[in-house]
Amino acid sequence: MVIRRAEPADAEAIAAVHVRSWQAAYLGLMPQAYLDGLTPAMRLPVWERLLGESSPPRTEVLVAEADGSVAGFAALGPGRDDDVDPASVAEISAIYLMPEVWGAGVGGRLIAAVLDSLATAGYEQATLWVVDGNTRARRFYERGGWRPDGAVQRDESDGFPLTEVRYRRALRR
Repeated sequence: MVIRRAEPADAEAIAAVHVRSWQAAYLGLMPQAYLDGLTPAMRLPVWERLLGESSPPRTEVLVAEADGSVAGFAALGPGRDDDVDPASVAEISAIYLMPEVWGAGVGGRLIAAVLDSLATAGYEQATLWVVDGNTRARRFYERGGWRPDGAVQRDESDGFPLTEVRYRRALRR
């Protein structure tokens, strides 16, 4: 497995991972009709834009490649929440894997690379938001030293309510 900085040519593969991961991870947590309606083509313009705007090391997208294919990705940058200092607090805004590689160590290696990248970029802490009912993801983060920091938000941007919990951890220098 190789972890590397994403390139614009990775947008299509990232969009596919994004959709497949959502459809598996959020089964029962989001309306099935919504999940069934997701397509990589819907996500592609967003990833093309984000990969074009990325300015490492403070903002970047990393991909995990297994057998020459993108198996996962993570997007990171300055914290976007009003109660954090974006100069010292980063946010992992997305981290998703193909369901076929869940439990195979890909996520652990990817998040380790993300944390190294954030520390190298000068961040002191990192945050991420996780769907409250996503116990698999919450256990994964907690095993890696992440803890809920008390912030909770309700997101209705996709047309249905979703409660998210913010996790935080210190970065090693």
